[in-house]
Amino acid sequence: MEEQLTVGHVAELAGVTVRTLHHYDEIGLVRPSSRTAAGYRAYSAGDVERLREVLAYRRLGFGLREVAVLVDDPATDAVAHLRRLRGLLLDQRDRAAAMVTAIDRELEARAMGIRTTPEEQLKMFGARLYDAIGSAYPATRRTEPRIAAQIWAALGDARTVLNVGAGTGSYEPPDRDVTAVEPSAVMRAQRPAGAAPCVAAAAESLPFEDRSFDAAMAVSTVHHWPDAVAGLREMRRVARRVVVFTYDADDPGWLQRFWLTRDYLPEFAGLVTGRPSLADLAGAIGARTEPVPIPWDCADGFFEAHWRRPEAYLDEQVRRAVSVWTRVGPQAERRAVSRLRDDLASGRWAERNCELVTLDAAELGLRLLVA
Repeated sequence: MEEQLTVGHVAELAGVTVRTLHHYDEIGLVRPSSRTAAGYRAYSAGDVERLREVLAYRRLGFGLREVAVLVDDPATDAVAHLRRLRGLLLDQRDRAAAMVTAIDRELEARAMGIRTTPEEQLKMFGARLYDAIGSAYPATRRTEPRIAAQIWAALGDARTVLNVGAGTGSYEPPDRDVTAVEPSAVMRAQRPAGAAPCVAAAAESLPFEDRSFDAAMAVSTVHHWPDAVAGLREMRRVARRVVVFTYDADDPGWLQRFWLTRDYLPEFAGLVTGRPSLADLAGAIGARTEPVPIPWDCADGFFEAHWRRPEAYLDEQVRRAVSVWTRVGPQAERRAVSRLRDDLASGRWAERNCELVTLDAAELGLRLLVA
């Protein structure tokens, strides 16, 4: 028999007042549809599921009318709501991390007697992750030719290409007609002269007609999208071919593949927990997967790039151009860097990872999705 929860019990469990639940009932947002044996109104399992979604959207700042539209959407089931909510919460966390980074910079400036301008102080509140770290990208984030060759080959005969989450323009093929999409103003401003035209938009809502492009590509970006599955489906909608450079965290032992996450930064696992799996992403667009080996001298300074050059992770400039370090927080970053520095000085890192010096490329879970 289905469990039924009284209004008082639900209010206690959810951390809201009975008055709030009565208000939701009055406006038709969440109405208890069951009755207890004593005749009191009660919430069924379906009512509780709807209430959970309502409360989650409310706590993300949505108004009651907006919430009603969201939870009444017939095309969105419970799983889709959970994925959307998690993406929104991760985006909120990343905004908070960006604000922390901005505050830390101002504290450092004030410690040196430097006052930030009123404009800089206000920008803190609109900070996004890539607005906070984007200025570091040009120094260390470049196109790696061997990875680019694999991506461009996967584009096939496509002449028109949409680059979603384009950043500063790395990996955009020079011999094709490229249109870029990038939500961060900081990243758009750093696109070089002569780069492809760039549209300010999000992956989940691409402002293009169906089949507008021969191919759509996304490089090292889907893990930042609030709803990766929705973004990939949008790419599939606007293009006949989709190519995505991402990583595989499906293997239960994936955290052990890379010495940095295994020995120094286990917090990385928390950044991908609950994210759609590689299988989910591939399934959303009917994609096959290709492994992408990372050369030992990789020119693109993404997180795994320096697997045979550990000293690079001691460089502040290298870390600032990788979102992982901002997202795990300053305490985890300081601890990881300190331990790595000590292990490099003592020779312990070399002992643990002696087999790496013989490798020209490493398999660390980087993948292409090709659909």
